[in-house]
Amino acid sequence: MYQTDRIEDLCGTLRLPYLRDHYQQEIDHAIKAKLSFHDFLLTILRAQVVQRVDNSINRALISAGFTAIKRLEEFDFSFQPQMDEKKIRELASLQFLDKHENIIFLGPPGVGKTHLATAMGVKACQANKRVAFFTVQQMISELVLASTTGSLPRFLQKINRLDLLIIDELGYMDLNAVQAGLFFQLISKRYEQGSVIITTNKNPDQWGEIFNDSVVASAILDRLFHHCHPFIITGKSYRMKHFQQTKTAT
Repeated sequence: MYQTDRIEDLCGTLRLPYLRDHYQQEIDHAIKAKLSFHDFLLTILRAQVVQRVDNSINRALISAGFTAIKRLEEFDFSFQPQMDEKKIRELASLQFLDKHENIIFLGPPGVGKTHLATAMGVKACQANKRVAFFTVQQMISELVLASTTGSLPRFLQKINRLDLLIIDELGYMDLNAVQAGLFFQLISKRYEQGSVIITTNKNPDQWGEIFNDSVVASAILDRLFHHCHPFIITGKSYRMKHFQQTKTAT
């Protein structure tokens, strides 16, 4: 009992929760498998590292603020045959982050824009990148609050430390002059400093309507599209597909 208590105490002190909770099972396995001391040590250390990495990824996923966790492996490319699947999978290697390139997913509601944007963000979290996900409404609220409280420079600096900023649903709300100006400052701060993924239901020639200012819209487009991978999705809605399948089943 004394040895058990000491082992658990020492594992706690060293912050080795896997070893604390599973060392006896690992010992039993090592005895049955007739592992050498070196193999036993390698096994338990590897298991501890795997758990620590998994915990780190989970914290990053929570911190990113995704509305739901979506993975690229779950995306049905057969339902959107016009999508360049090869290009999407190339981008999933995350080299675009190193080059500070952007991605724009454009299309009507329900075609998978948010799924793909989130999947890229999840990949980035798994690669230990700093990621944040905002809807446009959330981002505008944060920008207005920061501007009102005099903390805008600090907020923009915080955002600029991200490896990937995802802004979802651009085009679903029109912005006034103040909001448009704040959004322009955000994009200007990120320009060639970090990657941005935007999902939108509006073509670039309609962005003047979103920002209520064609000059501001052009300036934002110029910075986003300078180093950009645009994807236009014109397929059917996944949500309507599931609705029709449910209706058929009933």
